[in-house]
Amino acid sequence: MFPLRDDNPTLHASIATVALVAINAFVWIFVQGLGSDPQLTASVWRFGLIPGELLGLIPGGTSVPIGKHAMAILDGVPNWWSVITSMFMHGGWMHIIGKMWFLLVFGDNVEDAMGPVRFTIFYLLCGVAAAAAQTISGPGSVMPMVGASGAIGGVMGAYLRLYPTAPVHMLVFLGFYVTRVAVPAFFMLGYWFLLQIVSGAVDRGTGGVAFWAHVGGFLAGLLLVGPLCNSARLAAHRAHLGRIGGRVQWD
Repeated sequence: MFPLRDDNPTLHASIATVALVAINAFVWIFVQGLGSDPQLTASVWRFGLIPGELLGLIPGGTSVPIGKHAMAILDGVPNWWSVITSMFMHGGWMHIIGKMWFLLVFGDNVEDAMGPVRFTIFYLLCGVAAAAAQTISGPGSVMPMVGASGAIGGVMGAYLRLYPTAPVHMLVFLGFYVTRVAVPAFFMLGYWFLLQIVSGAVDRGTGGVAFWAHVGGFLAGLLLVGPLCNSARLAAHRAHLGRIGGRVQWD
């Protein structure tokens, strides 16, 4: 299932959400060279989070393959800043486009209930929680973790708590058959969260996807949305959603 849009209009400009998308796009263009090597590979290893290095479990001078014909020499120095920089790195066009789309679909409504400053803090904290979860799941890993997925997982967790019945329009792929359907947010987001847990248990860190970062970010979002939410903004948003008829409609 892939979300197309939601029936959940905002009352305020989505300043932080748009700014985060713009920053990710800027990094993709000017730091990662639009996904071309050597910029892409260099950026992933320089700014990605490497759990074993972060925890000081990998000795300096360790050689790690970075593709078919290159090696990286780790210096063994914990790069704590990579917890933040890794959130703005991506591994390919589909990676960044997919994540930014999810952020645009769900981020504007969460920001509407927080305000841009609180939302930015919330987003970064969810990213940190995601990095912690992935690091705990594989503390000795030398595979760099990159992507906004963990922070966006937090946004999705917050959306689930704030607007569980808001209609989300989905593309559903059933083999060669593709259809569109609108479902309550709790169905789509609950399914996504369950899929991350199952995939993480099966994958065991060997498939190249940071499933436990997704789980950690999602849970952080569920918890942090409470203290960081602006009650007046949320009440106004929910009242507006009720006035325009926030009910589920099947396509």
